[in-house]
Amino acid sequence: MTRFIARRLLQAIPTLFGIMIITFILLRVSPADPVKLMVAGDQEITEEDKNRLREGLGLNKPLPLQFVDFTWQAIRLDFGNSFYYHRPARDMIFERIPNSVQPVLLGLLVGVGVGVPLGFVAAVSRGRRTDHGIRVGTVVLQSTPDFFLGLLMVLFLAIQLKWIPIGSMNVVGEDCTMCWDRAWHLLGPVLLYANGGLAFYPRLIRTEVLEVLSQDFVRTARAKGLRERIVMFTHVLRNALIPVVTNFGGILTIVFAGSVIVERVFNWPGLGRLFFDGLVNKDYPIVQAGIIMSSFLLLISFVMRDITYALVDPRIKVR
Repeated sequence: MTRFIARRLLQAIPTLFGIMIITFILLRVSPADPVKLMVAGDQEITEEDKNRLREGLGLNKPLPLQFVDFTWQAIRLDFGNSFYYHRPARDMIFERIPNSVQPVLLGLLVGVGVGVPLGFVAAVSRGRRTDHGIRVGTVVLQSTPDFFLGLLMVLFLAIQLKWIPIGSMNVVGEDCTMCWDRAWHLLGPVLLYANGGLAFYPRLIRTEVLEVLSQDFVRTARAKGLRERIVMFTHVLRNALIPVVTNFGGILTIVFAGSVIVERVFNWPGLGRLFFDGLVNKDYPIVQAGIIMSSFLLLISFVMRDITYALVDPRIKVR
């Protein structure tokens, strides 16, 4: 197992290097000038001041030298200081990671914990009202964009019914990680994160369960006189869960890339808002650090997926 993980991580190095090159080029060829964005509206800034600022940020160097500096900083996990916040980009990202992890993981648990049983019930109740109701509900959720669903939640659940708060992670003056106030503020983002799982997993599990039920080994298990509960949960459900593991391949990147809409709608101070503001303001250190770290997490997710495969499917062995 250790050799397998080490081999996969070594294979990821060329991929990370290619991502670094593409990220560097795309940011530099974009037309906006970060220095002009930084001093926008300040009439007292002269061209000489802009040049000195550009020199201090290292933007006046040739692009190859800028890429060398960027690569060396990335190897040391030092992505430089943010152009706008004047703080280390790495520290800012590490500060926001817990804020984004909480709603993402809770939303995943809700999506899988509710979506998988619903798909199983739909498969067992094939052709009945329960099955039709679950399928119609998942199609409606799948067809509704996250930003629109989030706005509806804010309009009805927050403004009209006042069931969930709007914005921030705590009430003004409170600062706690594990308390009822934080749980109340988490309700809206968690429900919006769970929307994807609630729309996708029931249909996936229903299809897989129906397919597994038609396999020969299921008929053999029933012919041996095994109880229906053992057949359904031990033989059918375990094999039907294998495709669910496949979809966990990029789950860690949601912490970085998939949280923009949720955090913008609910004004949640996480990584999504940080990267969005970094893109708008051409804050190179923030954007570069976010892309490199999210790419690394994606590769780690694939390794975790392969290991989980071996635990779920006895036919797969990790060497």
